[in-house]
Amino acid sequence: MLALNTPSYGPPSGYQVSELPKPELDNANYVIIKVQAASINPIDVKKASGVLKLATKDSFPYKIGYDCAGIVTETGRGVTQFKVGDEVYTRLPEYCRGSCAEFVKCPEHFVGLKPPSLSWEEAASVPLAAMTALQALRKYDGDLAGKTVFIPAGLSGTGLFACQLAKHVFRAGKVITTVSTSKVPKVPELLGEGTVDEIIDYTKTDPKSVIQSGSVDFLFDTVGQAMDFLVLMRPKTSRIVSVATLPSGDQLQASSLMELPHKPTVPLLFRLTLNALDYVRQLRARRYGTHYSYFFLVSSGDDLDQLRKYVEEGKLKTVVGTSVDLRDSQAVRNACQVVYSGKGGLGKLVIKVAGV
Repeated sequence: MLALNTPSYGPPSGYQVSELPKPELDNANYVIIKVQAASINPIDVKKASGVLKLATKDSFPYKIGYDCAGIVTETGRGVTQFKVGDEVYTRLPEYCRGSCAEFVKCPEHFVGLKPPSLSWEEAASVPLAAMTALQALRKYDGDLAGKTVFIPAGLSGTGLFACQLAKHVFRAGKVITTVSTSKVPKVPELLGEGTVDEIIDYTKTDPKSVIQSGSVDFLFDTVGQAMDFLVLMRPKTSRIVSVATLPSGDQLQASSLMELPHKPTVPLLFRLTLNALDYVRQLRARRYGTHYSYFFLVSSGDDLDQLRKYVEEGKLKTVVGTSVDLRDSQAVRNACQVVYSGKGGLGKLVIKVAGV
């Protein structure tokens, strides 16, 4: 089967689309999915570049991608939730990584039925980013109803879901985001009128100069600026959850990224260094009366079912910014480079696989 991969750690310029073995149904609780579309997230390209090579050794060719949507073609004897022909979507676990391929295998408890109102491309863009946003917002200690939520980069892959969930599901009183000049009018256009209450053009205005100090109840840090915005946090009751700084070494060791057959162990010095850096960030946050933590997604078929419900209720929509065909290797590399650079992207990058 055709699959997107890289022969060694490196940037997207080194990616290739080549023939790799089709996954086999070797577990009674797994399903085989014929992929119709897959999406690319920042973690996909960062990990393929070797950002975690000090913590774990990957095999090559390194298969790229966690998110996909497709049709179940085989089921193990122990599978009870799905049958052949079901339209599904999933965020693959680390040991099944490689969603940008014609076929994938996955444990059934990581799979959800595809939202029927979404196209294959739209469905493939949802799992990792939307689940991350949903689980991060749940980290707030209490009810977010009526509270002020600050989500920088509101049209990024994760940010666009977080803004909608904060307003329409968690009933935040005020949602604030940042985007560049050209994207300001696109926020209400793409996310819906009234989803975001305050849009800040970060190229012209420092958010700290317009957001009242001590007024933010929850900051979902998608851009690595958690420490820059400490002054904005409400003392004693606020919380910061980041997916863009660095985890502690203990968090990394316990994360799903380390769930591989060879059971990798984060080297002690690297682990202690990450622990120290994380402790410093927590200490800085405490000085402002707020709680800071890094966050790793935990894949869940139940959460995918919940997200499907929100989509069908009209509370959640996705934004596919770029769509390319797996057969066009150069277009795939160029599109992945935009995600890798973190500049100029809008919404999610989707790779069309059906018909390959």
